[in-house]
Amino acid sequence: MKQYLKSASCDAQLEQAMHYALFNGGKRIRPMLVYAAAQACGLSKIKVGFAAAALEMIHSYSLVHDDLPAMDDDDLRRGKPTCHIAFNEATAILVGDALQALAFDVLSQPQLDISGSAQLQMINALARAAGGMGMCGGQALDIAATGQSLDLLGLEQVHQHKTGDLIRASVRVGALAAQASQQQLDALDQYASCIGLSFQIQDDILDVEGDTEVIGKPQGADQALNKSTYPALMGLDAAKSKALDLHNQALEALSGFADEAEPLRQLSEYIIARDR
Repeated sequence: MKQYLKSASCDAQLEQAMHYALFNGGKRIRPMLVYAAAQACGLSKIKVGFAAAALEMIHSYSLVHDDLPAMDDDDLRRGKPTCHIAFNEATAILVGDALQALAFDVLSQPQLDISGSAQLQMINALARAAGGMGMCGGQALDIAATGQSLDLLGLEQVHQHKTGDLIRASVRVGALAAQASQQQLDALDQYASCIGLSFQIQDDILDVEGDTEVIGKPQGADQALNKSTYPALMGLDAAKSKALDLHNQALEALSGFADEAEPLRQLSEYIIARDR
């Protein structure tokens, strides 16, 4: 990503702010999923570094915009000042725009070991996941739900799009690079749907039980805003059981894959066991 950033902007401050947004201590789950899905389908993970970088750029851009005063108005991200606090609002907006454009620039650059048709499918998968029917649509649903009480179905719809669609795209992009079969794509999509939801449930659990210094944002922030969460709707113990059930379903979806899919299995376990 540092190499891609070297020629990403004609403005020094914008480039500095893009670097700040990308290298502020994220977990890198989405790029790891790209690598792991490609490996599960028989492609060396070395071949998909460009795609892994593109997914992290999209994710990072979404966080920068999500933190803005017009959205969640957060001052802290991963224990550090959010981008609009560290720089300014206008720069943060441009950082998001530039990172999104850079992601598709990177994803569309010709690759020796991946066919043009596969790359086109990868670009399409990411565009759909990031747009109005995916992540951005989920954010809009989340904003519309402000001050309202959602039921479990409504909450799942928000998180399926806001968080889950980009996680599903990460897995799909890696699999498409490896020219996975339709059967493999379907199984991996089932896996990704499960971990996408378990990821959000664990986030909600951490809002209740997490340590502010560890999770990098104020503990209890969702409770303070009276937001609908899985622990609030189901109870904390039931939310933990739901996350574990989703983990087991994710493992079952991978039953047709050999040892090459072990990193995917480990990532599912990490998602429900993490403390930040």
